[in-house]
Amino acid sequence: MTQVLAEQEWRAAAAAHADRVDALTAGHRERRARGIPHPVEDFVFTYYPFTPSAIRRWHPGLGVRLAGAAADPRAQWRHYRIVDDGVELDVAAYLAARGDTLTFVRHLLTRTAERPPHLGCFGLHEWAMVYRQRPDEVRHARWPLRLGSAGTDAVVEVNPLRCSHFDAFRFFTEPARPLNALTPTRETQAELDQPGCLHATMDLYKWAMKLAPAIPSEMVADTLELALDLRVLDMRASPYDLSAMGIEPIAVETPEGKASYASEQRRYAARGQALRMRLLSACASALAERASID
Repeated sequence: MTQVLAEQEWRAAAAAHADRVDALTAGHRERRARGIPHPVEDFVFTYYPFTPSAIRRWHPGLGVRLAGAAADPRAQWRHYRIVDDGVELDVAAYLAARGDTLTFVRHLLTRTAERPPHLGCFGLHEWAMVYRQRPDEVRHARWPLRLGSAGTDAVVEVNPLRCSHFDAFRFFTEPARPLNALTPTRETQAELDQPGCLHATMDLYKWAMKLAPAIPSEMVADTLELALDLRVLDMRASPYDLSAMGIEPIAVETPEGKASYASEQRRYAARGQALRMRLLSACASALAERASID
């Protein structure tokens, strides 16, 4: 059943979404204009290839018609169609273009959601990414390592590496890779991603953007906000000293730091799982539409 939003209602929702995204991306946009790098937030806007303008674009999601939008520029957006004086998602066109992506995302998120969270990695992937590197080779070379190069290497060597996420593991240095308990690949992603993994949870933002415009943009903003929060935790647990930026480290090389990191990891895993289930619900609704069309 199609829900019809009055023009005043959907324009207000679109404006609210734009304001929210503007607030979430303000620092990045200001730094980018000045050419100033940021070791924390840059990751979210470079590793995930979505521009602030793309995130800002508001979509109501599947099964919603925007009354009075036939003359609005959004009527010409991809995967939309005009119905009477309104605009709604062209489900058939969307599924023809994105059906395989939808099926993949649903499978990956389902397999991830059904696993218990594992909390024993302690964020050591960032340490493995600089293991045995010279100071000039380190990715964030402008920022010092808290324990220096030798101290950082020692942490990697005495703590078991248990990274399960391919897109983190692939940035391990060559000497660090054999130290990991797993060898994640793109092909085994659905077998290994789990809810306690910060990067698997950050990826919810990527999947939300890839599912647009079939999901409400409020869900995209929720996943972006979570990804930004998780990135802060990611770098607090990293070997870098970012205290000059007001980012206090979690010393995961100590028992106290490990306990603190696992506590934060558990909290974010619960927040991520709730979003994961919302995305799965959206996938199910779109796939149900495909079944009715077929």
